[in-house]
Amino acid sequence: MKVLVADDDADLRELIAFTLTQAGYAAVKAADGTRALQSFAAESPDLVVLDINMPGLTGFQVCEAIRAGSNVPVMMLTVRGEEEDLVRALGLGADDYLTKPFSPGTLLARVRALLRRAGMDTAAPLAAGRVALDLEEHSVRIGSGAPVRLTKLELRLLQTLLTSAGHSVSPDRLLAQVWGHRSSGDRQLLKQLVHRLRQKIEPDPSAPTLLRTAAAGYKLVVD
Repeated sequence: MKVLVADDDADLRELIAFTLTQAGYAAVKAADGTRALQSFAAESPDLVVLDINMPGLTGFQVCEAIRAGSNVPVMMLTVRGEEEDLVRALGLGADDYLTKPFSPGTLLARVRALLRRAGMDTAAPLAAGRVALDLEEHSVRIGSGAPVRLTKLELRLLQTLLTSAGHSVSPDRLLAQVWGHRSSGDRQLLKQLVHRLRQKIEPDPSAPTLLRTAAAGYKLVVD
C-alpha cells in the first residue's frame, strides 16, 4: 500500500512517513501542494494524507483537484481544528481529518480505518516490473521465482527502493526509512544490509543486476 504524505512541515512530514513505513506502508512525500499533485499523478497512491495549510496550492485545492478524477481516500491535517475548515474539507470530498498535534498511533488507526472502508487489502503486494514485495508475508518474488523470505530490515529497504524503482535513492533517505533518523556514520550498517539483501535476490551477488550501486546511492532496476 502506498500513501502520499503532503505537508510543508519537514519534521512532521518525515515523522508521518517514518510511522507509515514502520507499519509496512510505502510513503511518498511532497513538500507543497504543487508537488503533491505531481506525485499523485506519478505514483498513484492508495491514500493521501494532506495538510490544509501549504504554500502555493492549499490542501483544499489539492483535494478538489484529486476529487475531480479519483475516489482515493483523503485524510486532511489541520492545526486549527476550526469547524469551517473541517466542513469545507469534507465538502470537497475529504474522507477524514486529524487536528495537529496527533500521536503516531492515532494516525495509523485512522489510515487503516480509511483503507478498510475503501475495501482495500493492506496485504496486497507492492510490485514493479519483475519484483513483487508481499508486506504481509515479509517476502519478495523475482519474476516467476519462488518467494524469498526477508527480515524486517530487508523488507523496509526493498520497500523503499521499490517505491522509487528505476531511480537512485540516497543513503540518508534509506537510513531514515529503514532505521529512523540516523547520521552518516551509520552508512556502514546500510552497506551491510544491502550486501545481505543481494545475497537473497541477486542471481550473482558479486555482479548485481537488480540492486545496483548508483552515484547518489542505490537503485533497484526492475526491467
